[in-house]
Amino acid sequence: MNDPNVIKLLIYAVIVASAIFHEYAHAWAAYALGDDTAKREGRLTLNPLAHLDPLGTVIVPLFLLFYSGVFIGWAKPVPYNPYALKDQRYGSLKVAAAGPLTNLIIAVFFGLILRFLEPSIYAPAGFWDFWGFVIYINIFLALFNLLPLPPLDGSKIFEDLFPKFFRQISERLGIFGILFAFLAAMFILGPLANIIFRIITGSLFY
Repeated sequence: MNDPNVIKLLIYAVIVASAIFHEYAHAWAAYALGDDTAKREGRLTLNPLAHLDPLGTVIVPLFLLFYSGVFIGWAKPVPYNPYALKDQRYGSLKVAAAGPLTNLIIAVFFGLILRFLEPSIYAPAGFWDFWGFVIYINIFLALFNLLPLPPLDGSKIFEDLFPKFFRQISERLGIFGILFAFLAAMFILGPLANIIFRIITGSLFY
């Protein structure tokens, strides 16, 4: 796995797969809470085609990944009707939290396998490195989406928990919220994701 283009394609595949599980979790949570909007629109599925946005999931991320070495992208948001949820107080919070929680569950599952099986199981060169990418990317996606900045999942969580405070902060930030999100991703979330990676796996990310 020394070819940088192959590595970039593998990273892209992991990010897209992780994002699909993330979006599916939103759809499943909404359906479990009584809203079938996502199911009726074909989003309660792990079929990648149902969640991919041609621009945000294919064109922009691949172009940036290959020509700048960074990754920015998005999937189609999962639609749901908050008024159809059984839990009117915290239903939206639960739907929003389902995505990042799923990414954390994936990270912990693969991380514990890495922690306990890597020393005793032989694998081809680069296999465990790729495994580590799966863990790290899912940790990073969870942290990024938990930022309390619109339109990320964290904004919906904080809006339900602290409605007045969040509304004031959101109005002040305006369109700069997403800029702060990207700055946090560049300078804060990477090291934090590495710390969580080490807690789960017992080692630093490669």
